[in-house]
Amino acid sequence: MAVNVETLEKLERKITLSVPLSAIQAEVDARLKNVARTVKMDGFRPGKVPMSVVAQRHGYAVQYEVLNDKVGEAFAAAVTEADLRVAGQPKITEKEGAAEGEALFEAVFEVMPEVKIGDLTAAEVEKLSTSVDDAAIDKTVDILRKQRRTFVERAANEAAVDGDRVTVDFEGKIDGETFSGGKAEDFQFLVGEGQMLKEFEDATRGMKAGESKTFPLAFPADYHGEDVAGKTADFLVTVKKVEAAILPEVNAEFVKTLGVDGGSVEALREDIKKNLEREVKFRVQGRNKQAVMDALVSVAELDLPKASVQAEVGRLLEGARAELEQRGIKDAAKAEIPEDIFLPQAERRVRLGLVVAELVKTNELHATPEQIKAHVEELASSYEKPEDVVRWYFGDRNRLAEVEAVVIENNVTEFVLAKAKVTDKAVSFDELMGQA
Repeated sequence: MAVNVETLEKLERKITLSVPLSAIQAEVDARLKNVARTVKMDGFRPGKVPMSVVAQRHGYAVQYEVLNDKVGEAFAAAVTEADLRVAGQPKITEKEGAAEGEALFEAVFEVMPEVKIGDLTAAEVEKLSTSVDDAAIDKTVDILRKQRRTFVERAANEAAVDGDRVTVDFEGKIDGETFSGGKAEDFQFLVGEGQMLKEFEDATRGMKAGESKTFPLAFPADYHGEDVAGKTADFLVTVKKVEAAILPEVNAEFVKTLGVDGGSVEALREDIKKNLEREVKFRVQGRNKQAVMDALVSVAELDLPKASVQAEVGRLLEGARAELEQRGIKDAAKAEIPEDIFLPQAERRVRLGLVVAELVKTNELHATPEQIKAHVEELASSYEKPEDVVRWYFGDRNRLAEVEAVVIENNVTEFVLAKAKVTDKAVSFDELMGQA
């Protein structure tokens, strides 16, 4: 029998479902018989409880379960016959006017939208590129040297400069009262490396061992300590020791401490270059992928299923609560977070997901096993034992699914870049890495 599908608005549809009461009753009877075989009840041996007693005790729950199943089956059959792709869960309510021997229900639901992707050749995309030069390698070498630096105490008349390690006593007061966490003895930090607030570093820079200084410090409004955020404290700091940093020489001995194969400075620089190029590749891909996705959204036309958007809002809200919990926020699961703040992000995610899925289906951009394997091997290549990492990825379907999603996005990116109006833009290593 043909299914009558009523269009309510853009993506909303309504259909009427008819379920024979005889089918419901037959299934209820069958399930009650199964329950009777195992049900335990005082005064009866297992399997010997009268059906009338079983029906009295379990009949309502079984009938409710069967009704849900039968209506669900009827809905699935109806949308299959009508060739509809359903978005989200239907809202099903009982309907009056049923003929004798049947039950009627109304199902209101949304269908997946038609996605129209415009002319990709008219889309404009800025494509980034970055090269790893000697300066980038030098910076990485310097970072490795700093990680292995040692310290030697400066002479009494030598002042603290950037890079020095200082040992201080300090006490901070707000309105004349010492606050929690505002006092410490023999506290060490590195000057000029952002370990302390700028005012604290500025005050300590240039001081010598044995000197004291009082200075004001304004805590930022978003400071992690709520008791002092946005307030100004008066600090007294006393420098007890100033130590100069000694960086190791870049030689074979230094390279050996890093465990680099070959043991030479040239081998170290080559190893660094290879790792940086891998990182640059992933970052450039990410930036270019974002530009492509922006272009795709701009040329696509579709209506968004409200159910899909709401489901995405729910996922974002759940993620926000989990993040609050990880940060140690009390009662994070009960925190009042307005759902509206996630709506723009949820709509973009749903829109982008539908557009990408349509592009992948239409142009056969699915990830091949060879592409997935190659991507996993590339991810694993930066580890000490790549083969273990490869096994780790292939040992879990969820991890492989994440890799597959990345490969598909890369395929989409390359496909769009091959068609769009592309403007090449070279950016420096520092800009790409967020160091500029």
